[in-house]
Amino acid sequence: MPPIEDRMTAQEWRATAGLASVFAMRMLGLFMVLPVLTLHAEQYSGYRVALAGLAIGAYGLTQAAFQIPFGMASDRIGRKPVIVAGLLIFALGSVIAARADSMWGLIFGRGLQGAGAVAGAVLALTADLTREESRTKAMAVIGMSIGAAFALALVIGPLVSARLGLPGIFWLTAGLALAGIATVVFAVPTPPQARRHRDTLAVPSRLWPVFKNPELARLFAGISILHLVLMMLFLAVPTLLRDGAGLATGSHGPVYLLVLGVSAAIMVPMLILGERRGIVRSLFVGAIGVLGLSVAALGFVPLQFAPIVLVMVAFFAAFNFLEATLPSLVSRHAPPEEKGTALGAYATAQFLGAFTGGLLGGLLLEHLGLVALCLSGAALSGVWLALALGMTNPSRLSARVLRLGALSQDQASRAASRLAEIQGVAEAVVIAEDGIAYLKVDRSTLDERALRAFSAAKA
Repeated sequence: MPPIEDRMTAQEWRATAGLASVFAMRMLGLFMVLPVLTLHAEQYSGYRVALAGLAIGAYGLTQAAFQIPFGMASDRIGRKPVIVAGLLIFALGSVIAARADSMWGLIFGRGLQGAGAVAGAVLALTADLTREESRTKAMAVIGMSIGAAFALALVIGPLVSARLGLPGIFWLTAGLALAGIATVVFAVPTPPQARRHRDTLAVPSRLWPVFKNPELARLFAGISILHLVLMMLFLAVPTLLRDGAGLATGSHGPVYLLVLGVSAAIMVPMLILGERRGIVRSLFVGAIGVLGLSVAALGFVPLQFAPIVLVMVAFFAAFNFLEATLPSLVSRHAPPEEKGTALGAYATAQFLGAFTGGLLGGLLLEHLGLVALCLSGAALSGVWLALALGMTNPSRLSARVLRLGALSQDQASRAASRLAEIQGVAEAVVIAEDGIAYLKVDRSTLDERALRAFSAAKA
């Protein structure tokens, strides 16, 4: 029996590929500076280690502040105008950072980069341009593009900065933003209308109930701590590689390539094993423990190439596993009609963590030193570990969206009841005003034929 997710059409692939490239270009620009900013910041007037930390994390504060408003604005004035405006802001921030000669100019530019927070609008446009049946595939492609952009940024950032300096990275980033605008305008189709998507965009009135959900609150705290610790790592590792291992900045890229390659070889089997054997919770908790231990070890590791790289491999194997697992856990624990709100809150927590990690890490490194920085990161990982011990083992249910068309409230209620009776449907919520059913389903037992046959006319 063929699955309900039909193959993506050529237009869906075109839209998904274009928007994934826009996402990737923006993330590439944000992350290329991470492995090199602390190495070049000393050249700016007003330099302090604490300000270098703030420059690393500044984008997180503005990204957290503007991502939900940008998504809401895209509902009102259209997806493409909001995305183009956001990318122009991102490009302007990049130019300001490229021309800065002081730490505060650099910080302002980084903050303005984050203010072009188009992630929600891009996801909403993806949803506008794909059918409900193929949306999961489209979102998976975008997710993979983000992961690839992060890995590529760590590899090429040091290479670009060695030749063009830190300003060169920002000029390249501005160029990527303009390329993203061209992609949105000329390569991505324009949808006939912007529709409301509770599975991709946050509903502000539902944020507080989502934050009060104990399972989701643990995950929000976790992603915040994960990115807080990541920013701390990038305050320490570049200097350790340069001054400890004796590597020139241009040689850091191959080191990150080696580290990410080995950590991926560890992480991917963990993901597969966790899903197949239903031990996601155990592996998740273990990865948090490895994260904390590796951060602590960074403060005491011998200043030699091999020990530093081994600690980095352990850190990124744990980080990549947690980064890949957390969004899935949020989707599984969120009520089906509040998936978009939960993911919006998750992203906000992630970016606030990045900002806090840069700010706190810079202050710790400046006033108390490397050991205090690393032990603080380990302690925060320990707090997350304590929270994670109380989490339940996630179900294997998946989210599914079914468009039903215009419905009255009574029809929506009857449709939800009938959908819940279909084999494999664990939970069904139908929003009358949207004409959409939000489901939690068990793929292994789902009656695809019955779900395919369901229509508003039968409600």
